[in-house]
Amino acid sequence: MPPIAVLILITTLLRLAFAATTGLGVDESYMVAAGRTLSLGYFDHPPASWWLSWGAAHLFRSEAPVVVRLPFILLFALSQWLTYCIGRLIADRRAGFWAVVALNLSPVFGITTGTWVLPDGPLDTALLGAALCLLHALADDRRAVRWWAGAGACAGLALFSKYTAVLTVGGAGLYLLFSPRDRTWLARPGPYVAAAVAAFVFAPVLIWNATHGWASFAFQGDRALGLRFQPWMPFAVLGGEALFVLPWIWLPMMLLWIGAFRSGAPWTHRLLAWLAAPPIAAFALIAAWSSQRILFHWAAPGYLMLFPLLGEAIAARLHQRRVLRSIAWTAGLVLAALVIISTQLTFDWLGGSVAAIMRKDPTDEGINWTSIRDDLHRRDLLHDGDVVAVPNWRDAGKIAYALGPNVTTIVLNRDARQFGFVHPLGTYAGRDMLVLSMEPDQRAMNAAERWFDAIGKLPGVSVRLDDRVLRQVTVLQGQGLHPIER
Repeated sequence: MPPIAVLILITTLLRLAFAATTGLGVDESYMVAAGRTLSLGYFDHPPASWWLSWGAAHLFRSEAPVVVRLPFILLFALSQWLTYCIGRLIADRRAGFWAVVALNLSPVFGITTGTWVLPDGPLDTALLGAALCLLHALADDRRAVRWWAGAGACAGLALFSKYTAVLTVGGAGLYLLFSPRDRTWLARPGPYVAAAVAAFVFAPVLIWNATHGWASFAFQGDRALGLRFQPWMPFAVLGGEALFVLPWIWLPMMLLWIGAFRSGAPWTHRLLAWLAAPPIAAFALIAAWSSQRILFHWAAPGYLMLFPLLGEAIAARLHQRRVLRSIAWTAGLVLAALVIISTQLTFDWLGGSVAAIMRKDPTDEGINWTSIRDDLHRRDLLHDGDVVAVPNWRDAGKIAYALGPNVTTIVLNRDARQFGFVHPLGTYAGRDMLVLSMEPDQRAMNAAERWFDAIGKLPGVSVRLDDRVLRQVTVLQGQGLHPIER
């Protein structure tokens, strides 16, 4: 078996084990629970990741973490192969292999994108497919139109996964515009075939937005708006991205990125550098004025394009023992982190000591809150077909996933995200229902009173790992729901 196949197989098995021993995080729970109703579009992101988790749950008739994560793990296996193919194309097989090694060792890719139910999984696979097709299109004039069409299809799938794909697609346009070698393509049909195919694939997202007040576009667009000037924030964002990628991977990657723009650099390297440029630069610049927090993983597609360059550099320096030591040390660090996380979430061997070190014990976010469901069932307060209200979408995701698909969860908040589309409050006007809140009793009651004719207090339940209580849950009985907050 070729070394790259062995690498992909081993890392895929490790991800399956990690997925089976950890609960869904906040964003994952939200996507699975709010995505139980299939739709052409969704409030937060385009449909690809929502459809994948929905399809896996229905295919296997289970919402177990390993089941809903399976499509994303398999997509990352494909992403590894595509990274290898790009590395082999711009250099050789060794460059492709070590590019994949580095990709696996970078936490933002190897752990989160490679395992979790997030839009980044299908996004990265599609972007790598587009980059590979584009490289072939620019190198093979005889079959160029086919490769351009393939690049367009992959670009459309990337846009069908996450709107930020437009930045990487824009990088391809910038390369054509500024490349003396390939600028002539702008007068040929190839790029326009790609654009037409991408638009066709993306069309369902446009249709959904047009029929839903452009809600998703407006939500994502607001993140780039703001009026304050923060000149230090671009550096903070780049520093956070370095931590997510790993600083000792990020720094040489940045040097290779800059070097790819120099005169005399191969056109293949320059193309990858241009594909990387918009995501890396855009979010750092937006941070200087945006009133919204810039999340560090948003720029990850830019760094993704640089792994083949890093793989080539590693392959050229394998004779240096410090390079192999660094790779081995990083692999050990990542594996140790995975083991610690998965065993803590399974056996709670650290107990409450995590809370003594960190400001907040993150254990509750990494487990499924099924103890809430068990407690409510035990007290005969929860039945199939019931409606449960939660004050915010984040807690609603965790609670709705734990309660299961036979219980409807609604969000008592103007910012209900996708829950507001699949379960609009007006549908349940006048209904009585349980209200589950992570707030203390009195604050929970004060907030709920604005939505109901009357509120009653019931004994609370808890989020538990074995016998350790991680969070208390306030349980209220709401009578006569008002769809509009008073």
